[in-house]
Amino acid sequence: MSQLDLDPSHILQVGMGFWPSKTMLSAVELELFTELGSEAMTAQEIGERLGLHRRGIYDFLDTLVALGFLERDGTGPKARYRNTQETATFLDKRKPTYVGGILEMGNSRLYPFWADLTEALRTGQPQNEIKHSGRSMFEELYSDPARLEQFMDAMTGVSMGNFMALAEQFDFSRYETVCDVGGATGQLSTILASRHAHLRCISFDLPVVAPIAERRIAEAGLSDRVEVASGDFFTDPLPQADVVTMGLVLHDWNLERKMQLIRSAYEALPKGGAYIVIENLIDDERRENAFGLMMSLNMLIEFGDAFDFTGNDFAGWCREVGFRHVEVLALTGPASAGIAYK
Repeated sequence: MSQLDLDPSHILQVGMGFWPSKTMLSAVELELFTELGSEAMTAQEIGERLGLHRRGIYDFLDTLVALGFLERDGTGPKARYRNTQETATFLDKRKPTYVGGILEMGNSRLYPFWADLTEALRTGQPQNEIKHSGRSMFEELYSDPARLEQFMDAMTGVSMGNFMALAEQFDFSRYETVCDVGGATGQLSTILASRHAHLRCISFDLPVVAPIAERRIAEAGLSDRVEVASGDFFTDPLPQADVVTMGLVLHDWNLERKMQLIRSAYEALPKGGAYIVIENLIDDERRENAFGLMMSLNMLIEFGDAFDFTGNDFAGWCREVGFRHVEVLALTGPASAGIAYK
């Protein structure tokens, strides 16, 4: 292949990838998609509602059209902009399908931290709040109830599809009880209890989280079958249940802590019980799941020694603890469930 046959487009597209990323994140921050809802507006109307300067309005909106996040009818000042089906569904805050919480957090927290990825790669040290305040991400979050709930809402949006897929695809008919470890708002427990009327669920997390979870579970009308339990999963035994789940928990920790959590899950289960982790499991050849690999880089930024992992990694750790069989169940997008049977 000659130099004339080579194309630098992919290099430039990825290298300048922060341009489209920040354009979309700013649209989420401005609540553009929520403001549009099911309406179509001119650029001037949008600018007035969002408080935008006239210089950037057309470049901003037409970039979102070119990126596929808005649709436009007509050209020039009379053109009207509207949501696509996807942005109307997933980026309108008034809808239960909203997934923008994780994007809000990406914009306000992760975007500036990722500017220091090079330093993280050289030092192996986290580049988040701890670098500036001396307190870890979780210490910062748990010290501010409002910020904690915002973080949990971000996780709720990004996890909903995976939790619903798990509820549909995994055979829960053989089990009666589920304990969701690191249960946050109780989202997975409420989804499972809603889908499977025979299940009784426990949402287990730190005491500061309990009021948030209890309120959300009550709003779902499931307080009779979903219980909130409080404790520290590194110092307290986990509640016993037929199934123990952990959604985006295991990747937050180094290998020593990962093994501690896997052992705790094993001890909480009866023979025949199942341990399920919902993660962006990296493909075993580490060639395809770019999101999972970048999530592992994000764990470097956040925690230093924490990392994401492959299905084979998870299977090896579980067998070392004593689980007899491990399988991987694809969920939505880059996410999968690693399932270990005792």
